[in-house]
Amino acid sequence: AEITGVTNSDFIKTALETRLGENEHISLFKFIKSLDKATKELKMNENLPHRYVNVGFSGGEKKRNEILQMKLLEPKFAILDEIDSGLDVDSVKTVAKNVVEYKKENPNTSILIITHLPKLLEYLKPDFVHILKDGKIQKTGDINLALEIEKDGYTGINAMIGNE
Repeated sequence: AEITGVTNSDFIKTALETRLGENEHISLFKFIKSLDKATKELKMNENLPHRYVNVGFSGGEKKRNEILQMKLLEPKFAILDEIDSGLDVDSVKTVAKNVVEYKKENPNTSILIITHLPKLLEYLKPDFVHILKDGKIQKTGDINLALEIEKDGYTGINAMIGNE
């Protein structure tokens, strides 16, 4: 969603401080340092944190901004819905690299990634791949399941699970 009047940096800092409690504040220097580091790692325009949340952002900027928020807010559970949408090949690699690095640095965080493109999963190396249909898991496997879908399409998977 677009939030006119609230910059990305103010949004993230406020969210961090809300989690800490009303009597605690984050060091501005530490916050700016971590924000700048994450912005560079995501190869984002350095003025993006000072723009209003999602206002006038391209699709790729919105996706990078989601990963920026994840990196700084450090959730225990993250749902990343089609983070490859609207990204060129280089941007997909950058976003995937940042998600992989985040997971390594935060091994107790669970990440659910929703995608229709197996190529993203090749970069992310997920622990599990689930095929959902009508809100139910129809099949579970590893990255090979996604590669199988890329090769044979969903028709092959449907035949395998008894759905024609």
